[in-house]
Parts: sequence; structure tokens; C-alpha cells
Amino acid sequence: MHRTIFSTPVVNTLLRVFSVTFLRLAGWKVLGSLPAEAQKSVFIAAPHTSNWDLPYTLMVAFALRLNIYWMGKASIFHFPFGPLMRWLGGIAVDRSKTNNLVAASAQAIQAAQGPLQLVVPPEGTRSKTRYWKTGFYHIAVAAQVPIVMAYMDYERKLSGLGPMFVPTGNLEADMVHIKAFYAPFKGKNSSQFGAD
Repeated sequence: MHRTIFSTPVVNTLLRVFSVTFLRLAGWKVLGSLPAEAQKSVFIAAPHTSNWDLPYTLMVAFALRLNIYWMGKASIFHFPFGPLMRWLGGIAVDRSKTNNLVAASAQAIQAAQGPLQLVVPPEGTRSKTRYWKTGFYHIAVAAQVPIVMAYMDYERKLSGLGPMFVPTGNLEADMVHIKAFYAPFKGKNSSQFGAD
């Protein structure tokens, strides 16, 4: 995987101090920690209802000393913002092309030399959606890594890492369990998120 803001010396330290300070002053609590067995993992990023989710996610990642990569629509990687978005951990996803994103993502996780957490929003969009996409699940199964249930609750100003979840292979049953965890959380635009 490419170098990111999280693996850039000095900048990483300065931004961690900034992130911890900003979140504290803004009244946010960051909870949880990454289990040792989840150093390589797939993060569910939910609820995802606003452009503000990205800067808050980056700050929480600094606060928790994570090494995240995240998926975003290809249009935000166009000139002149592409290099910046990649440095922030972004991976462009072209929704108009049928490519094997699951296999490529799983291979990248397995090939990584150190810790790597791939953040995947199950809604696949900030807009209101009725159904969750299951790409995060299939990536975790293919890479043979656990899923970490990361969350951001704007109503209570809580963010962090929930429980680690190891896929059983029974997608339907596992999704019931996962969605039950996310049911209480409110995104910035809470009417656009439903864990059902």
C-alpha cells in the first residue's frame, strides 16, 4: 500500500497531538482500542451520512494510533486533490467499472508488511440507502482477517472501536448481529442511516 499521513514521521506525531486536543475541546469521547489480533483488519465505518465523517475519522484514527486506509468514490481523486486524498489514506473506487475490488483489497491487506486497517462504509454512499453493501464482509473473509465495528455517534459525540467480529461464513446471520450493534448510533444526518 502507498505511504500515507499515518506513516509519515513527525507529521504523524503533530497531527496526533492536534487530533486529541481538538476532539477533547469539541466534547468528543474516543473509546476502545485495537486488539492485537486485529492489526490487520477490515473496519466497518458507520453511520456514514456526511462529508464531515472523513476529517473526524482521520482524527479518531490518530487518537487511537491506527494505520487506516479508506475507500472513496473516484471523482474525489481527480486533479488537483488526488495526491492529497491518497496521502490521507484514500483508495479510489470507480463505481462505473466492474472490477474485482474484493479480491484486490484482500490481496493488499495480506501483502502489507505491517498493521493495516481498511475502512469500508457499508452504505457505500452518504445518501440515504435502504440496504447495506456487504463488500466489507467479503473482503474480510477473503483476506482471512477480523472485522472491527468502528462507529461515530454525532448525537452523543462518541466515536471509537466496538467489538471485533470474526465472520462465520453465514452472511445473513452475521449481518443481523452486526446491524444490531449499529442500531443505536446516530450519524450527522441521522435520517439517512438505518441499520435494518
